[in-house]
Amino acid sequence: MAKTLMIQGTCSDAGKSILVAAFCRIYTRRGYRVSPFKSQNMSLNSFVTPEGYEIGRAQAVQAQAAKRAPHVDMNPVLLKPEGDSRSQIVLMGKPWKSQDASDYFMTKKALWVEVSSALDRLMDDNDLVIIEGAGSPAEINLNEHEIVNMAVARFLDAPVLLTGDIDRGGVFASLYGTLVLVDEDRHRIKGFLINKFRGDVSLLTPGLKMLEDRCGGVPTLGVIPFIPDIYLAQEDSVFIDKNRQFGDRDGLPLVVIKLPHMSNYDDFDPFLNEKGLSIHFISQPSELPETTAALLLPGTKTTIQDLQWLKETGLFARIRQLAEEGTPVVGICGGYQMMGSMIQDPEAVETGGGSMEALGLLNAKTIFSKEKTTLQTRGRLILNKGFFRNIHNQSCSGYEIHMGETRNLSEGNALYRREDGSFDGSVSEDGLCWGSYMHGIFDNQTLRRAFLMSLGWHPGEEGKSEETLREQEFERIADVVEQAVDMDALDRLIGLKV
Repeated sequence: MAKTLMIQGTCSDAGKSILVAAFCRIYTRRGYRVSPFKSQNMSLNSFVTPEGYEIGRAQAVQAQAAKRAPHVDMNPVLLKPEGDSRSQIVLMGKPWKSQDASDYFMTKKALWVEVSSALDRLMDDNDLVIIEGAGSPAEINLNEHEIVNMAVARFLDAPVLLTGDIDRGGVFASLYGTLVLVDEDRHRIKGFLINKFRGDVSLLTPGLKMLEDRCGGVPTLGVIPFIPDIYLAQEDSVFIDKNRQFGDRDGLPLVVIKLPHMSNYDDFDPFLNEKGLSIHFISQPSELPETTAALLLPGTKTTIQDLQWLKETGLFARIRQLAEEGTPVVGICGGYQMMGSMIQDPEAVETGGGSMEALGLLNAKTIFSKEKTTLQTRGRLILNKGFFRNIHNQSCSGYEIHMGETRNLSEGNALYRREDGSFDGSVSEDGLCWGSYMHGIFDNQTLRRAFLMSLGWHPGEEGKSEETLREQEFERIADVVEQAVDMDALDRLIGLKV
């Protein structure tokens, strides 16, 4: 039976996901068989396991940190928002139902059966299970129905480390207030972690002692310094809301349309590793930089709704205009669907049915169906026009998550052939606009660099593969966290030491 450790936070974006990844790597390199776990994740960033099941992107990253293949047991419930109060429930990796928030709580019993079963399997198959909470356990209005914070800690009798983000201010009040509000579960909180600290740790010492005294002896086990430029996929878009421009400020400008229900925007993370690029996330035509080397349309959970948003904001007309003027446009998944001539929804998957005019940049149309495609994919680029001529027959790999099918209306414009012989992607006649269902397509370094060079970018040095970069990042954050945390005390708390 595995040992357990749970990381909860005083708020969203306190750094729980990154800390779980760090602890997964720390204990994995000590020789333990480790698995991450988050019972319920609300995110539009998702990943497909080798078996074809959909889980939260953060748990896939944590699995990589633990040097394990991502598995659906690591995230049995995934909520994918479809509006302000409605979400699709992905249960054990497959779509279950869409439900309003007010009705969701009625499903707790059904969801808990799957959550507890997944935990039982992980506990039998690992030495250590490191669990991530969600939001804050002090959201007392949700306590009766929650299945992700103290409910999990109770089920496993897991020790909890409560994490606070000092970078946003008020960390002592947040930690103390959370401890008070969890009421009968406060004894489960065995220690605090103060995250994202900038400065001299010794200046915090008086506050740490006062916090421990006021919290009945609960110690702070670590003050973790702010770790800049973390190169790992984020769980949500909070960090984009804080900063809309990334990379080299004066670099070649790539513009990502920040759709209201944008998903899997980590597709564009590989650009952050290249020198001389400036990545802008925009929501209005007025936010476009003076020059745009390429427009990037990300995935979305609600393609038709976000396509309507493009029209209402004026971005629809502006994207068309830029494309007519010769600006390349690239779409991934939902963004790819938007680039065709038409989207049809005969089964009312997203709307009441009917069809909608799309951007018309590709000679293709999308037909929605209720069956969801989730698979890891691999194939070879078959296009022989535009910059693709230079990488013809190159292998590429990624994963797909989408409702419906996009059909090319002209021959010879498919992007690549999958290993099973089927085709994906579409390219305009001039080769400037293209799209694909393949998430992670820019992880393929040869394709990424060929695309950038077609825009006038010049590589300054030999690049590293995405796999190498992520491995280096896991080691970097693990080293920082291991040095900042009292690991002897943590080992005893987990039960790895007497």
